[in-house]
Amino acid sequence: MSEVVENPDAHRFEILVDGEVAGFTDYHDRGNRRAFTHTETEPGYEGRGLASKLVATVLDYARANGLEVLPYCPFVRDYIQQHRDYVELVPADERAKFGL
Repeated sequence: MSEVVENPDAHRFEILVDGEVAGFTDYHDRGNRRAFTHTETEPGYEGRGLASKLVATVLDYARANGLEVLPYCPFVRDYIQQHRDYVELVPADERAKFGL
């Protein structure tokens, strides 16, 4: 069983499996813009779709909280490219910069 939790002190969201950190995505905020800079899955947890679950959760969180997303992290950017309903979270004037 996995769950996604925010760790605001570390500026990241973590995905936990049985209480252990299995992966995370780092972010930095400036106003209502949240820049995702790095996503990582810990060795031993790769290939389970955990990073995709993590990114979907943080993008849904951004949407629910009125945050704009800057996907500097290649994994987050690729996820948005593959799930086009999240493109609207990236400010229109920034989309070309990210290939969106």
